[in-house]
Amino acid sequence: MIEKSEIIATTEEFLKNSPDYLVDVIVAADNTITVEIDNDNGVNIDDCVRLSRHIESKLNRDTEDFELTVTSVGLTSPFKTRRQYKKHEGKEVEVLTRKGEKLKGTLKFSTDNNFTIEVSKMVKPEGAKRKTEVKEEQIYNYDEVKYTKYQIRF
Repeated sequence: MIEKSEIIATTEEFLKNSPDYLVDVIVAADNTITVEIDNDNGVNIDDCVRLSRHIESKLNRDTEDFELTVTSVGLTSPFKTRRQYKKHEGKEVEVLTRKGEKLKGTLKFSTDNNFTIEVSKMVKPEGAKRKTEVKEEQIYNYDEVKYTKYQIRF
């Protein structure tokens, strides 16, 4: 079986001087390999082709047969790296916490340990007749959320 660590090392070596970065590598039991990459400005198909050829040149089909797919991260796929959080700062996201709470708001900023999301809530002030919109910033550690996804607005 082809080792995931070998694919990661080969991919990171190829991408080290590139604006593209590795998001995930999946190696299935039948040697189906999927490599997901991203770029702060969007991934070009030519980048996927060059990386695919590079990885194939480092593997030997005579030793072990494999199927390789190099792809960009899906637009609505959950974030898998801290760099994806940085990329989406200032944009609308959806967060599902481990407690089951689903939030939609603006990703304000992210650090190595956590991220801040600004959510809008309708609150009825004491003595008021109508609810008013209040923006509130909430900080989450990465391990407190099941997923964070970019929200597409049309």
